[in-house]
Amino acid sequence: MTFTGALLSAARPVIMEVKLRDADGADLLGPRSVAEVVAGYEEAGAPCVSVVTGRWFGGSEELLREVAALTRLPLLRKDFVTSRRQLERSRDLGASAVLLTVKVLPAGVLERLVEHALGLGLTPFVEVADAAEVAAVPRAAECVVAVNNKDIATRERLPGDLGRGAALLPAVRATGTRCAVSASGIADPADAARLLDAGFHGLLVGTGLLRAGHPAPWCAALDAARARRVAPLDSVRPALRSA
Repeated sequence: MTFTGALLSAARPVIMEVKLRDADGADLLGPRSVAEVVAGYEEAGAPCVSVVTGRWFGGSEELLREVAALTRLPLLRKDFVTSRRQLERSRDLGASAVLLTVKVLPAGVLERLVEHALGLGLTPFVEVADAAEVAAVPRAAECVVAVNNKDIATRERLPGDLGRGAALLPAVRATGTRCAVSASGIADPADAARLLDAGFHGLLVGTGLLRAGHPAPWCAALDAARARRVAPLDSVRPALRSA
């Protein structure tokens, strides 16, 4: 199944992330091995897994290779991908999707990378942070469009602004994407429920899950929050600030 198909068909559409360190360099795995983290995600019903290969989070291409050997779930390579060669390398290492960050890619480069990724059978996971970036997404109907709740200019060290997604979601949906995702800074299962109820098709959760230990209790809390229909996202937008 494709990355997008797996996420859209999931009862709990949470992309669960393998990340070795947080933005401040703190260890996120503790005594757990990568294999234990991946097994926990599979047990919790993850439809897809994100693998952070960016060096400032302690990642590497070898980490992607390791995770690909551990699971058959669709994998997102999360890094600053800027070249066709990196796309080809990502596919060869086992990725099903690749992160393309609008903020760091000139429009022509972004368009060429989206086209090349699609030609390789990879899902472009296009990251945006403002309305201008949303408008710049090429072939959005064939991409995942993800609102990054954190700021890459600060290396994502500051708290996430989950209200950004509420503001940008109508524009993201208007691009024609089949899959709008809220990514990063999501720690509280109740906030995750609000984002899904607001209309996001999926979430990407990394540090929040890894700090929670085994993901099953976090996922159970998300399911419970969705079942009781927590307050709408717009009504609590000013308070939505997550570490």
